[in-house]
This record gives sequence, C-alpha cells and structure tokens, in this order.
Amino acid sequence: MELYKQSLSTGWSFRDRDTDEWMSVPAVPSVVQQDLIANQKLKDPFIGFNELKARWVNEKSWVYRNVLRRPNVPEGAAIELVFDGLDTFATVTLDGQTILQSDNMFLGHRVNVTKALEAEGEHTLEIEFDCALLRARELRKQDPKHKWVGFNGDQSRLAVRKAQYHWGWDWGPVLMTAGIWRAVRFEVYTARVVDLWPQTKLAADQQTAEVTAVAKFDAMTTGDYTARFRLSSKGNEIAHQDVPVSTDQNAEVTFRVNRPELWWPHGYGEQALYEVSVSLVRNGEAVDQVSKKFGIRTAEVIQQPDKHGKSFFFRINGMDIFCGGSCWIPADSLLPNISAERYRKWIELMVEGRQIMIRVWGGGIYEDDCFYEACDELGVLVWQDFMFGCGNYPTSPEILESIQQETVYNVQRLRHHPSIVVYVGNNEDYQVQESEGLTYNFEDKDPQSWLKTDFPARYIYEKLLPEVVAEHSPATFYHPGSPWGDGKISSDPTVGDMHQWNVWHGTQEKYQIFDTLGGRFNSEFGMEAFPHLSTIEHFIENPADMFPQSQVMDFHNKADGHERRLATYLVENLRTATDLETYIYLTQIVQAETMMFGYRGWRRQWGDERHCGGALLWQLNDCWPTISWAIVDYFLNPKPAFYAVKRVLNPIAVGVRREHHDWSVAHAQPPQTSRYELWVVNSKPQTLQGSIELRFLSVATGRDIRSPVVRDVTIHANGTTDVMTGLIDHMAEEPHVVAARLWVDNKIVARDVDWPQPLKYLDFSTRGLEIQVHRGDQARVVINARKPVKGLVIEEQEGVRISDNAMDIVPGDEQTVIVRGLGSRSLTYRYLGQDACGVLE
Repeated sequence: MELYKQSLSTGWSFRDRDTDEWMSVPAVPSVVQQDLIANQKLKDPFIGFNELKARWVNEKSWVYRNVLRRPNVPEGAAIELVFDGLDTFATVTLDGQTILQSDNMFLGHRVNVTKALEAEGEHTLEIEFDCALLRARELRKQDPKHKWVGFNGDQSRLAVRKAQYHWGWDWGPVLMTAGIWRAVRFEVYTARVVDLWPQTKLAADQQTAEVTAVAKFDAMTTGDYTARFRLSSKGNEIAHQDVPVSTDQNAEVTFRVNRPELWWPHGYGEQALYEVSVSLVRNGEAVDQVSKKFGIRTAEVIQQPDKHGKSFFFRINGMDIFCGGSCWIPADSLLPNISAERYRKWIELMVEGRQIMIRVWGGGIYEDDCFYEACDELGVLVWQDFMFGCGNYPTSPEILESIQQETVYNVQRLRHHPSIVVYVGNNEDYQVQESEGLTYNFEDKDPQSWLKTDFPARYIYEKLLPEVVAEHSPATFYHPGSPWGDGKISSDPTVGDMHQWNVWHGTQEKYQIFDTLGGRFNSEFGMEAFPHLSTIEHFIENPADMFPQSQVMDFHNKADGHERRLATYLVENLRTATDLETYIYLTQIVQAETMMFGYRGWRRQWGDERHCGGALLWQLNDCWPTISWAIVDYFLNPKPAFYAVKRVLNPIAVGVRREHHDWSVAHAQPPQTSRYELWVVNSKPQTLQGSIELRFLSVATGRDIRSPVVRDVTIHANGTTDVMTGLIDHMAEEPHVVAARLWVDNKIVARDVDWPQPLKYLDFSTRGLEIQVHRGDQARVVINARKPVKGLVIEEQEGVRISDNAMDIVPGDEQTVIVRGLGSRSLTYRYLGQDACGVLE
C-alpha cells in the first residue's frame, strides 16, 4: 500500500488543567493564546497593555484532547502518530496510556500506535502541556551549583529547550506559549522513506558535478524492495537509477551532471534548483516517495592571515561575496500565525532591499521549512545559529542528550538547503562568559574538563555541535559562536565576527564613526526607530496615548534605557519635536543615517584585503507591533533605513564622505577644514568603465560653490576604487553638501550625498521641492528641488511598494520613484525641516 497521511488539524478541544471547562480549538497548529483569543477568554496581547493581562496564561498548564477513530489499515501496515512540534513539556496519552513524553520544543516525534488503536470505535488522544515557566524554575532550583546568568529574560529559561524569546527580550513580550505548534497527523504505511539526503561535489573547473543521494527506509514487512532514484531539473529528468534494497538497508546512488547550473545568491547568478526523488517500490507498486530540492554550489568561510589580522568572509562558487544583510528573529510571538505566504514576503523584501544574507538568531527557533525554501528559491544566504542565546547553559547528561537529539533532528531536516552556508553555535554566550568572569581557557583542549568549569556550555559549542555538523552536514562550515574568533575576546576586531553595540548600547558612540568600530565581519549592530504611524495606531487603544512618551508607547519598547538612548541620538543630531508624527519621522531618519554610515564604510573596506567581510544589521523584523531596532515593522512596512541599506548595497555604489569632527567635545566649535573622500564599490566580477561627478552645493541657496568635478573612472572588479580626496574649507566656504553621481553605460547607477554634521545646525526652510505624480499601472513620482533636501520620506501603506525612499535630493538631479499598487490612493510625504506633511495627489 502507498503511505497514507491523515491530518489531525481539527477536532481538538482544550482546557486549563485546573478546570473542567473544555473549549474548542479552531485548528492546529496553534498555541494556547490563539485558542483562548478564539474563545474570547483572552484579549489580543499585542494591543495596549494586554500583554500584562495575558501573564496568567504563562503560569498555567493546559490539556488538549481529540476523540478520533482508527484509520483504515491493511494487514501488516503500521500506524504512526507524527508530531512535528510540541511546545514544550508534553505528555501524550492515548486512551489513558502514556505514549510519549517530550521536553524539547525543537524536536519532532513519531509514535507507533498500531496496537493501541486495534479496537474499533472512538479513541481519546490527550496532550498535557505542563507549565514551562514553573518547570524551568524548578529545574533551576535543582541545580544550585550552576551559575544561572545571562542577558534578557528569566534565567531559568536556560534549563529548558524552548524558544528563549518566549521569556521576554529587549524587543519582545513575555508570552509563554504552549500547544501543538507544528503539524500533527497519522501516517499509515507498510514501508516508508525515512530520510533522503542529496549531497553534491562540484569539480574545481565547475564543468561537472556529482550528486549523491542517500536514502534510509523503514519497512514493517520483510521482502524485496527497489529504491527508484530520479534526478531532474526544471521538471525534466536528467538521470534515474534503480537499486534493490532489503528492509534494513540504506540505498545510495551517484549521478554525474555535466555543465551543472549553479545555485547563486541573488544578484550573482541564477538560483538553479535540482530535484532528487526516491520511490520505494515493491511488486511494481510505489509504497512511498520523497523528493527534495537542492542546489549545486560550493560555500566556504575564508579565514586567512592578512595585514588586518585574520579574514572572515564567504566565498560562493569561488567568488568572494560581501554579505550585507540582516539578523532575523521569529516573525511572531505566536508562531503558528506565520503563514508560508508571510514568510515569503519577508524574504522577497530582503531581495528587494538587495540584502544577501539573513542570520537566524539563536534565541528563536529553527525556522519552518517554507522559510528556507523561500531563501533557496530567491537566493538569500542563511547564517543559521543553533538555539542558544545570551546565557550560561547547564550541561546535565539529560540536557546534553536532548540537545544531541535536537541538533541531529534539525541538521538532518535542513541540510539539503543550498541557502544555508554556516552553522553557528550560539548567540553571545561567549560574551556572557566574559561579562560574568566565567572560566574559559582556550588552550585547554580537554572537553571533559570543560564540563567541570563554571562555563560548561563550551562543551556544547566546541564538541557536541561541531561533531553533529561534521557527521550530518560535513560540507557546511561550523563556527562556535557569534561573536567568536579563535578563542579571543569577543570584541577583538581582527578575527572572527563581531557584535558592535557601542552605538546605542555601551559607550554610545556617534553613529557618524560607525565604520571605525567594525571588525572582520559585523554580525550585529543597530539603531532603534519608531514604526510607522499605522502600526502605532494598531496597538494604541486610547487616542490620548498618541504621543511619543506615553506609558503604553514605552511599554511597547522593551529596550533598557530606550528613553535616554533615543533622546541622546535625536538631540545630538536633529532639531527635536514632540508631536508624534514628527517624532516618528525623526527617529526613522536617525536609524536610516546610522545604517548608512555603518554599511557604507564597511562595504568600502571590502576592497581593502576583505577588511570587512559583511554586515548583518540588528534586526530585519519584529515579533509583535513594537518600537525596536527592526528596519521593517511587524506588518512588513519598511522603515526609511530599509532604503538606506538598499542604496548602499547596490551592486555598484558610489560613496562620498567628509571627515568626522566630534562637535560635542569641541563645544560646537566649527572645524577649520575637513577632508573628504570619494570612492566606488563594485560587487560585479568584471572591471567596469564609468564617469563620476562631484558637486559642492550650498545648503542655503542650492548653488554650486565650486565648479563640479567630472572624470572618467576605471572601476575595479569585486572591490573598491578610491577616486579622489580633497579639503573643505569651513572658514571660507558656507555649509554645503557634497553630491556624487556615477554613470556606467551612460546611465546613472548610483548617487550619494554627504551633509555637514550635525544636521541640527542646518537651516532647511524653503527647499523648493517639486513633485509630479504620473499615474498608471505603476505610478511614476518625479522629484526635483531648488535647494538640497534631506530625508524625503514617502508614506508606506499596505499593498503599496516604493522603489526608493528616504532620499536626498539636490538641485539639477531629477529622481524618479516607481510606486506599485498605488491606484487612486494618495500618499503623504515629508522631509527634514518641513513644517507639515505634503500630499502626493
């Protein structure tokens, strides 16, 4: 018989373990908060202060029940109950008999229930979810010798294999979910494919590749089977092979592919995907079939000594790639809310924003299959953390066994995805070790001795995890932690990757010098900004709370000291305001400027012996409607910083920057001169010819205060071309912008504008902005200005996509923005110094 799957998504009810009131469950996957909302027992915790009103749910245990009937089962077939995810302490009973106990949210489970379902009639399936919060606290008490320390959340979280952000983080609420959070089903079979693992080996000349497919089977009856392998591309069969197997064997075939189509990150080539399938055949009948899509590519992390220390960058198919991108947190606090469509929209936004890499952060989850499928299909590289974040994790034998099972399960699940190019042991756990003075002697190479120290989790990151990766995904690079580099202090800028938080956190440096603060790979850095007004209107119930410092507004910003930090960066750089719409705009401009200064400088360093191998901002997304470091808010509305990053990550980008002067140290005394620099960065593999223009334009009048400089330029392949330097004489010249444009093949391909700092000293009145809107299937917004305009931001609306935003406009440089989905709607806009919003009619 062919394997039969029966979804168990409906028919469920649930109750508080302490009551007898059963309530209906609309459908699983779900978590208890969703089901309570559906039964009008809980208000949306994302609104107002409702998170506090939902805290009682966190301290409860819950029971889910389904009364079901035995599937039709031919003689000799098995029935398995399959759970793709149970959150978290789950005891499963069938007709009162315990069939499964789980304490790890990240594991899937299969239980053979053939005998348990032998009787005709109804059978009762129950799952009791014990309270993870209380269980965690009890586990902590049982191990008083361990040092329970870390950043964010209740430190008892370290004892439980559950998404760590559920305990609350500095961008998210405390929502301790429980439930059947991934799919559940019956599977009926006589034999099945347990696993299919495609592995590739690309020849050095890239003209041939070997594709090895390894399949593992499980059969309930003895006999002869045939494993029928098929390799295809774009629906066309390339090769096939039959392999006879018995029930206790694996089967393996190797196909040779001539002139393979390679998988590339977007912007570098096609995202070619092959498909391998295996059918398990007996007596001419296919009893099960599994297929997986994969890519043919090589992926390396290059760590070599150089003049800056030791490099850290990615090389795909032999090409060095600057990995500009973002860090990713779970896209919802209630995980079943995230549909496949929503996942794909997030990855489409990354591609639209020219971001190459996404980092799946270690305090969340191993993401849903459709997340990685979207990355495969759209060409986004994945930096995959293991699920350890900001803590000193205990290492009892029981926990280590659970971690072993968890990591094997997930590496086997994910290893065929070409998008995944690195596995990383943890997020900031080595920083916890440093901050708490825990023992870490890198020269000690005895793993058993690590377990006896007050930092036993080193055993996880430097023994357990690398061994799992080496066995189950040996072609994928493993890195012990983020940040980490050769056992050195995590702030060492010469090796490994770095989390640079001395802008915003730490010493709160000026964002204008961000490029001087980086390391070999900058895997975290950020700046907060308010989300769009529509998002704030969603979570604020009382109109009287619609001002920047309201209590509910502060409640929706979980970052420690956010009031002081936001105020500092605003007052240092901009003329502040207290009305909400202007305040939103100003925070977004600061975030956009911060990201621009960081990315622009670090990308320039790529051409200097790969001084900086990449930059992953914190963070792309939010898990609820909030105020955070995200550059796209919970409802997928890009903030201005999204566009600032997009421009800097253009395949060919021009940069112009004047020397930074710390005006606060100089007591606002203007410098006499400033040095400026002009350069071009190019990610393309070929040398290009272009023409560059540099203008010096008065902020006050818009007139050129010097003659423009125009010259031809040879643009180096996959690197940086320094074009010119010069001096600005502040004593003789009025405040002016330095504006650069770059032409290639007679087309403007890049712009950049450098402004006198800080912006608050400049007079932005009467800019003479001219905007024309030409409507059609795609609206064309044509923009001109008589004086330099800073930070022109067009309103974001649902269903509307804007090709460019948060722009600087200078006289004589007309710019055109394409707006999709506008229809007959109007959009507002504003720029720095504008008294009131304008309207695009």
